[in-house]
Amino acid sequence: MQLYQTLFSRFKEMYYASVTIGIIASSCAGSVAAMLILMNGYGMWHMLQLFLIVAVAMTYNTTVLAQLRPRFVFNTLLISLSASIVVIAGYVLF
Repeated sequence: MQLYQTLFSRFKEMYYASVTIGIIASSCAGSVAAMLILMNGYGMWHMLQLFLIVAVAMTYNTTVLAQLRPRFVFNTLLISLSASIVVIAGYVLF
């Protein structure tokens, strides 16, 4: 919990810079995850995974554009990056 509080306080201090870097990181991680999904096939399961990754990445962008509270934006960034990293790790390792 201490790590979360430290990261959130840094995120909140430099909100606009953090949001910008977050958009770049979320988009890059999401695009790598989408590429790996599409490299492995075009079936219904792959399209569902692709939809979920794109939806989560776009949700972060939406929270930024809607100017929601910094804590909600930060949590959405963590969810977006976590989802993309899990998919990337799943396709690279297995």
